[in-house]
Amino acid sequence: MKIVKHIFWVLYRIWFYILVGLPILILFPVLLVSILKESWYPFFFKIARFWAKIILIGMGFRYRIEREEAPEKNKSYMFIANHTSMADIMLMLVSVKNPFVFVGKKELAKIPLFGFFYKRTCILVDRNSPKSRQAVFLRAQRRLQSGLSICIFPEGGVPEEDIDLDTFKDGAFRLAINHQIPIVPITFADNKKRFSYTFFSGSPGRMRVQIHKFLPTENLIIDDTKPLNNRARTIILKQLQAFNPISI
Repeated sequence: MKIVKHIFWVLYRIWFYILVGLPILILFPVLLVSILKESWYPFFFKIARFWAKIILIGMGFRYRIEREEAPEKNKSYMFIANHTSMADIMLMLVSVKNPFVFVGKKELAKIPLFGFFYKRTCILVDRNSPKSRQAVFLRAQRRLQSGLSICIFPEGGVPEEDIDLDTFKDGAFRLAINHQIPIVPITFADNKKRFSYTFFSGSPGRMRVQIHKFLPTENLIIDDTKPLNNRARTIILKQLQAFNPISI
């Protein structure tokens, strides 16, 4: 029985990468045109949302999104969520309709096909380089000024399997305060169970998403960064505990 499970997990992983790569191959000419100008990014974002839905449905994931508040059209936000799975990117894309730009680690740019568009549309960061982290603020500022939103996974990476929610880095909150845009905390309840970075794991099933009430940043100053950070983390942690009371 254990051998059967391992075979399933191997095939399941292979199928995931097929679902990631095949639509990109098919849509390559359209995707290529959509990234020629930064002003065309909203069109690229629509295609990316379609790509994400193909992957989630193809993997047998049934996502359910609950919203305590809905983002307004043509308004910028800072979207944040807990990070546990390779499917977090796809689930974020289907959960949010407002065009946003990911701030993500530069290592993902090495993935064939996906990486080609990733490094041309996302804001890449080398977390070991202070200079790279500073450049993130400049690039994010330009995107926000063009009317887009930003998405950051504030844990700064994927925590160990026994950690349900790691400490949050301050970058997302400092950026939101600087630009006076609301923080949108989002909880992904089941992604670690569905498709974590542990190779021999994962299965089809539900993916619950909770979009919480927004945290305003009007009249906040940089000294308010840490309290805002702690408040957002507490919201997501409490929701994780409510979704999975036994595992926390």
